[in-house]
Amino acid sequence: MSRLVVGITGATGAVYGLRLLQRLREAGVQTHLVATPAGVLNVHHELGLDRRELEALADVAYSPSDIGAAIASGSFACDGMVVAPCSMKTLAAIAHGLGDNLLTRAADVALKERRRLLLMVRETPFNLAHLRNMTAVTEMGGIVFPPLPAFYHRPQSIDELVDDTVERALALLGVSQARPRPWGGLGG
Repeated sequence: MSRLVVGITGATGAVYGLRLLQRLREAGVQTHLVATPAGVLNVHHELGLDRRELEALADVAYSPSDIGAAIASGSFACDGMVVAPCSMKTLAAIAHGLGDNLLTRAADVALKERRRLLLMVRETPFNLAHLRNMTAVTEMGGIVFPPLPAFYHRPQSIDELVDDTVERALALLGVSQARPRPWGGLGG
């Protein structure tokens, strides 16, 4: 069975983390969730779910303060990590190797172990600090993946936009059951 760590922070776009957890369960991928307090607040505000309901979507859930959890060690075997959504604060902590909570420590572990790390950063416009932090994470091997919608498939709902982005993220994470819609060219 595949295993992924999923982080959820306080940036807008909680639906991406929720939908990733749902799709990973459907794909048979074991999920290890860390949601920051701001992430839980945002999940409640945007989706109407509390911490218990969010954590029920994961196989294992951790408190961000549980710095001694299994996912804080490189010896914890997993295929990678996704932070969806990823706040600029969390991006900065990861870019500078702070490891100041379990989420940023798990991301640091993913980088040091050369595992996939996908950050669905949410902010606009970017300032120079954001861009430099994205560059730093990219230079360390992470993937900066702002959840930008693709309109060439002519989506009919927000759910279609979210699902398209989530499927692309799953493909980047190496989930074999990912179903991203390929571009068929202008003629097809």
